[in-house]
Amino acid sequence: MTTLAAAAAEIRERIAAAARQAGRDPADVTLVAVSKTQPAELVRAAAEAGLADFGENRVEEAVPKMRAVARAGLRWHMIGHVQSRKAPDVIAADFSLIHSVDSLKLAERLSRFAAAAGRTQPVLLECNVSGEAAKSGFAGADPAGWAPLLETFGALLALPGVQVRGLMTMAPFGTDHVTARPVFARLRALRDAARARWPRAEWGALSMGMTDDFEGAIAEGATLVRVGRAIFGERG
Repeated sequence: MTTLAAAAAEIRERIAAAARQAGRDPADVTLVAVSKTQPAELVRAAAEAGLADFGENRVEEAVPKMRAVARAGLRWHMIGHVQSRKAPDVIAADFSLIHSVDSLKLAERLSRFAAAAGRTQPVLLECNVSGEAAKSGFAGADPAGWAPLLETFGALLALPGVQVRGLMTMAPFGTDHVTARPVFARLRALRDAARARWPRAEWGALSMGMTDDFEGAIAEGATLVRVGRAIFGERG
């Protein structure tokens, strides 16, 4: 077994163990291998090791890689910040899921280009539930402010061409799976509030948890975890 395959297998085992400890089915947690900055050859090796979901940060890097690693059954995720001017390129790339819709303006742009292309783009709403000033996303750190936020979510749900599937967040840098849990719990609570306010929408996906904290995220209900370093190693 190659080093990469062994690392991927270890992460899968840790995901399964964390899910079972939380009383969840491991099959309900999708591992998104964060392939940003990794060469196509390494991503191809990861696919050969059985990984099927890959996360990219920049559309201009992702598209050539998607073409180079064309393989049946692979799903590509846009997990990085999307500039509004890049919306047409992101829609054209045909990502399986965009995790990082962080404003109504971006959602409207994605909606316009997806509708023009005659397709529906699945998205997640990125929420800043840690309250960090430098972090992007819909402000959701204070539950007292959730009522107007939920009305904004309602406006997003009405847009053609995009389908909201759930929420995404990132814990503060440097936290481990224990100290990050309150952040993940807050995103789950916000998702539950959104589901109560807009029960006909699909709110099942929670994208949260990375290499250092994904086990805490799974304990709090993550359905997608984004792991790069533990699979591919440190980026050069």
